[in-house]
Amino acid sequence: MDLLIRDATLRARPGRWMLTADAGVLTAVTPEDRDAPGDAVQVIDAEGHLVTEPFADAHLHLCKVHTLDLAGSHALEAYTEGTMGAAMDAIETAAAVKREQTTAAVLERARRALTESVRHGVRVVQAFADVDPDAGLTGVEALLALRDEFRDLVEVRVVAFPQDGLLRRPGTEELIAEAVRLGADVVGGIPWIEYTDADAAEHVRRMVDLARRTGRRVAMLVDDAGDPGLRTTEMLACALLATGVRGSAQHARAMALYPEPYLRRLIGLCRRAGLGFVSDPHTGPLHLPVFTLADAGLPVALGQDDIEDAYYPFGRHNLLEVAFLAAHLLEARADAHLDRLFDMVTVDAARVLGRPARRLVPGAPADLVVLEGRTVREALTLHAAPRHVVVGGRVVASTSTRTEFQPPCR
Repeated sequence: MDLLIRDATLRARPGRWMLTADAGVLTAVTPEDRDAPGDAVQVIDAEGHLVTEPFADAHLHLCKVHTLDLAGSHALEAYTEGTMGAAMDAIETAAAVKREQTTAAVLERARRALTESVRHGVRVVQAFADVDPDAGLTGVEALLALRDEFRDLVEVRVVAFPQDGLLRRPGTEELIAEAVRLGADVVGGIPWIEYTDADAAEHVRRMVDLARRTGRRVAMLVDDAGDPGLRTTEMLACALLATGVRGSAQHARAMALYPEPYLRRLIGLCRRAGLGFVSDPHTGPLHLPVFTLADAGLPVALGQDDIEDAYYPFGRHNLLEVAFLAAHLLEARADAHLDRLFDMVTVDAARVLGRPARRLVPGAPADLVVLEGRTVREALTLHAAPRHVVVGGRVVASTSTRTEFQPPCR
């Protein structure tokens, strides 16, 4: 066999465990007190630490990473103000960076972020690339190239994304269609940014229809401002119901302000449409009611959203860090809540992306992480890079830390 992991702690399974993998597949998950099942090419001693499924990020603006210094601070200040009332102004200000954007520059910055993805055990990334007359297809071209470069380490799902609107930016729709022809995996959208509700509905209709015609999923940023009158989540759900297309709603921050009767109706509609949700509570002062949606049976994920750009000044593409921050922002600190947050960056995130939510069982792909910490709470407390990251039964990254204490002076 290729790999043996000994003395592992598994979620919701008491005791210690052994896991074996061969030819990229988990072949056995057995109690540690049994004899080891033969020789292995590589043996990992987990030393009692938690072994789990790898992480999935359902929302990262990969074309924008590490651009904060280019964008300046004005957009960041507008986007993170208390009510998010200036969210549209922030997007318009941040767009200036794209006027000088090149494929090579996006490649360099995004490669740094994906290298961190490998370090932190992020196996799947839904990666947004701005498409508009300013950026052209530079972001899509870069992310498609990186999708191939990292294909054995990280599954990059490229979203062709009309960040600055569709109807308000003539020429964008044709570029989105070309991006899909080049190989973009997902059709994006941001209907709430259009000037009228009619244009927002048309934005949704056109992008969902493109997804239908090309066999793609959709991923749309909906209702991402402090305005309870925004209704683009409803528009998206209705379009998915009408066409059978599947996809995810990102942000939906205005849901935090909806009256409860409307929120309940909307949840029922989204459940019928099979719509998944992604929340990034650390990147803005409003966030959708995560647990309310999850309790209603909707798949909900947490995402990184941004890394050092005009919308968020931090980020290491560490989904444990994202869940750690969410635990504070969502007032979710009991162990049961922490387990749910952990699911939202692993198996539930996979569900939002339309992927099988594979558990660590024989026959599943041998993709896993050996974390720093023996419980979910310990792992979130430390939010350290995994001790080991395994993809296809092969260790692709290992991280260790060491502190040397010096003797006191005499």
